[in-house]
Amino acid sequence: MSGGEVAGILVAVFWAILVSFIALVLVRLAQTLRAATRLVADISEQAVPLLADASATVRSANTQLARVDSITADVQEVTANASALSSTVSSAFGGPLVKVAAFGYGVRRAMGRKAEPEPRSTVFVGRAVDKKLPSARFGGRRPRGKG
Repeated sequence: MSGGEVAGILVAVFWAILVSFIALVLVRLAQTLRAATRLVADISEQAVPLLADASATVRSANTQLARVDSITADVQEVTANASALSSTVSSAFGGPLVKVAAFGYGVRRAMGRKAEPEPRSTVFVGRAVDKKLPSARFGGRRPRGKG
């Protein structure tokens, strides 16, 4: 065998190995593409019902939000009515009620004065001291022997 024949055999073996390697890669690539196709098909089969459920959920949420808006408007109207009623009641009964309370206080004070005179207070260096308190009789200290 000559050098050219050996070189031809080496090139042929190299090409056979290269073609085998490329064929193996192509077979693996075909398997990967088949698996990816199956995966995409499965995902699309599951995604369509999920999207339908999500769409139904969004529609339901919009319906509930419309109800909440209606309830909020009603509550706002009730609050405004309660505020108006409160101010009406306050203006109608507030003034006379204050006058009745002041009159009752004046009557109580007047009845209390007739029964017992109000004690007077004495001023010591800028402060008023009631004469009925024992501390005022003893110069600011409590007497000994009495609790």
